[in-house]
Amino acid sequence: MPIEITMPRLSDTMETGTIIKWNVSEGDAVSSGDVVADIETDKATMELSVYDDGTVAKILVGEGETVEVGAVIALLAGEGEDVAEVGQAAAPVAVPEAAGEAERPETPAPEDQSPAAEAPPAAEAEPIEAEKRRISPVARRLADEHGLDIAVLSGSGPAGRIIKRDVLAAIEAAEETTASIPPSARPAVPATRVGTGEPAALALSDALRAGRVPLSNMRQIIAKRLVESKTTIPHYQVSMRFNMDPLLEMRKSLNEQLADHGVKLSINDFLIRGCALAMHEHPEFNASWGGDSIIVHGEINIGMAIAVGPERGGGLVVAVIRTADQKSLRMISFESRQLAEKARTRGLTLEEMEGATFTVSNLGMYQVDHFTAIINPPNSAILAVGSAMEKPVVRDGQLTIGHEMEATLSCDHRVIDGAMAAEYLQTLRQSLENPATLMV
Repeated sequence: MPIEITMPRLSDTMETGTIIKWNVSEGDAVSSGDVVADIETDKATMELSVYDDGTVAKILVGEGETVEVGAVIALLAGEGEDVAEVGQAAAPVAVPEAAGEAERPETPAPEDQSPAAEAPPAAEAEPIEAEKRRISPVARRLADEHGLDIAVLSGSGPAGRIIKRDVLAAIEAAEETTASIPPSARPAVPATRVGTGEPAALALSDALRAGRVPLSNMRQIIAKRLVESKTTIPHYQVSMRFNMDPLLEMRKSLNEQLADHGVKLSINDFLIRGCALAMHEHPEFNASWGGDSIIVHGEINIGMAIAVGPERGGGLVVAVIRTADQKSLRMISFESRQLAEKARTRGLTLEEMEGATFTVSNLGMYQVDHFTAIINPPNSAILAVGSAMEKPVVRDGQLTIGHEMEATLSCDHRVIDGAMAAEYLQTLRQSLENPATLMV
């Protein structure tokens, strides 16, 4: 029997996954543990490994296509099996319609017509042929948004199916063509759908300038979860400024002493440690709203917001430093750097993103002085941290130059009252302004 590779559930809220990249081709031999594909989930782009040895007989879901969790996306031929026979017997995978990606019904090809049967060149296809062409929902939406006629596209997916990368290639080619024409030489005519002469909602070049980018699976889920958070959790904010001079001096001294050991402490490491210790004194910050009760958690796990680059699907992920109150600054620094690097390169595992009871979002490295953040459910609070800015300050009644940092706490008013938030920030300020207390 062939070995099925299915779309795994890589997060607790994942319902569908998108193949971002196949790292193998049909006919390649693979071994247990090999990473065969990059999968975009609702939270991040993650690696897909196989658990069996075999040969890739058939890839059923192309790059850029989205399928439901559990769907078979590829087949492996096991030892002694004929790779060609396994591949020929494979059935195509039904690609579900994603939100906002409704696909028009496809007219099946006649039974006696194989994918290799003679057909007119794509550029000469009759309009009715466009309706018969196999195209994924994502690719169809992209083509419609950019005014591309699918009759002029060539499909590189299974059985000639047009997939996302085919449309993106056509968009890129059109962009290069448009860019090569001087603005004065471009015709001032209404936008038309490529290859048809019919009006399009937005010309390709206009769409690119306007920044119309299809939503990734992760971006759609981020949008959904943030809207739910903002509309169902009664947010309020409390801000406080901290004198950062003592911490910056200690950090500089420690980093000089630890340089030979490859350790470089960041301000965020001190923040994570300080927030965790403050939660010991204020357990309501380690709690969640439970509907008819407040759930107080046992472990203090600090979530660390990490921005992911477009090469990993873009968006925001939250990596978790578990039992942060029990870890030293050095251990927190090591874990946070590892998690950030992995999030931006290979992607985090479900275990590395689950279980946060409080979240820190730091934009200080971008020279942001103040912002507010949306609570990451089921947390009851999130701390938004700005940069330690050098500015005129009053110290001991004297005007001088010093470093101050502003932090804003967003809280769930069902769990945390205003006075409780103020007391938590006072405890945190006491730790950060006396950083030696974070060392013990």
